[in-house]
Amino acid sequence: MSLNAIKKIAEAEEAARVARAEAQSEAKRAEEAAGREGRESVAASLKQAEGEIRHMKREFDQKAEEYAKELASATANKRAAIRARAEIRLEDAANLIAERIVSG
Repeated sequence: MSLNAIKKIAEAEEAARVARAEAQSEAKRAEEAAGREGRESVAASLKQAEGEIRHMKREFDQKAEEYAKELASATANKRAAIRARAEIRLEDAANLIAERIVSG
């Protein structure tokens, strides 16, 4: 083998070694960038999810409060109706007792 051929092989090997080192370095940078982007994406998704959860909680709290008010109003109406019927029955009972005493 000639000296010129040996130099070309050595240069090719050196160029391959440099290219491999550069490729490994670039791959490491790409891996780090992908990891960083992934962490940022996860953090952004978590932040968005937390915001949505807070929003949903506020909506559910408002709906629960409205339902409680409606339930309280319905209960008050039922209580008033029952009280009115009880007063009528009490008056009827008092009249019946008075009639029996007078008729007695």
